[in-house]
Amino acid sequence: MSEENKDLVRRSWATSNTEVLDDAYIPDAVWHLPDQDIRGVENFKQYLTSYVDAFPDLNVTVEDEIAEGEKVVNRFTLRGTHQGETEEYGPPTGRQIELKGTTISRIEGGKIVEEWQAYDNLSLVQQLEPDQPGGG
Repeated sequence: MSEENKDLVRRSWATSNTEVLDDAYIPDAVWHLPDQDIRGVENFKQYLTSYVDAFPDLNVTVEDEIAEGEKVVNRFTLRGTHQGETEEYGPPTGRQIELKGTTISRIEGGKIVEEWQAYDNLSLVQQLEPDQPGGG
């Protein structure tokens, strides 16, 4: 079961393809992010779309993956270029970003039902500022 759960979570990381979310998650799944909880696949699709709009070349690298029972833990790195304007990140800066984090996914009946994500959003914002280290 652990390998099947790992495969399911890996498929869910296809960031630019929001249809994957319908297959990987139950419709009322919950995402616990550092600054908010998002309930429901449709709401998460909107959140993810705004992220991909800001960073259209977004790439996810899963650095480590551990599965036990109903949970899969991933340590990941997101990389991309700020090319799109969004409310959260403002006008495009053309700067490269790198965001490291960890996700714990809970699976029931072959679908992800809940996730907890930990990442440093402040470092992302700082990378987009021209006068900050790493901001260019």
